[in-house]
Amino acid sequence: MLDEPGGELPPEVRRVLPARFEAVGEALASSADTLASCSVVGRDVARDGAALGEALTGLRTTYHLVVGREPDFAATEALSVAWSEATLEFLHDLSCEDPLTGLASLAHVRTRLDEVYREAELTGVPVLRSHALVVVEMTVTSAGPLPGHRFARALNLVQVTETVRMVFAGEETLGRLGADRAVVVVRRTPDLGSSVATLRELVGDLDLGGLHVRLWIEGLPTSAESATRLLDDLARG
Repeated sequence: MLDEPGGELPPEVRRVLPARFEAVGEALASSADTLASCSVVGRDVARDGAALGEALTGLRTTYHLVVGREPDFAATEALSVAWSEATLEFLHDLSCEDPLTGLASLAHVRTRLDEVYREAELTGVPVLRSHALVVVEMTVTSAGPLPGHRFARALNLVQVTETVRMVFAGEETLGRLGADRAVVVVRRTPDLGSSVATLRELVGDLDLGGLHVRLWIEGLPTSAESATRLLDDLARG
């Protein structure tokens, strides 16, 4: 335990900290806000396959080693929420569908795009001419994150995507790119622009509690690898 918080984390303390918890230890040693580091560590240990109990034990050990007390509620909550979200993302990637919205998972959208690029190699028609992405995003007019509980926001996204299915009711793949964004893998047809305009009118009539839906057509790059990076960028928002 440190005698005087507000400085650097001593090497002898750093060496005995649980794996991945150095950032939390450094924040405690310097009297900085620990919530951000707890969130980062929560996601990291979840990706490492650690159970929530193991993660909380690591947090408790870190607090005892550095400041000699139990972690406060806010730190415990930040780590637990981050661990849960990372675990859910992993489970969604294993599944073809998001369990709450019924949308295809990000992993499944990637697989569908791989098929599109293989088809382009066989036909000789560039993907840029044959396919595109229609991106659907819920936004607010003011700066900052979307208001409301995550579950309520997901229900709003369900409303929006049900409307999307009314317009794109064929072979298109509808996937989820995050809490507030979805994507449709579509063929580039002469009426694509009018279909998006129709969709814009329909979602404008939905009651989404003050949220606004933004739609746009995103062109696809020349290679499957670039398309994967594009999807990841869109998912990060």
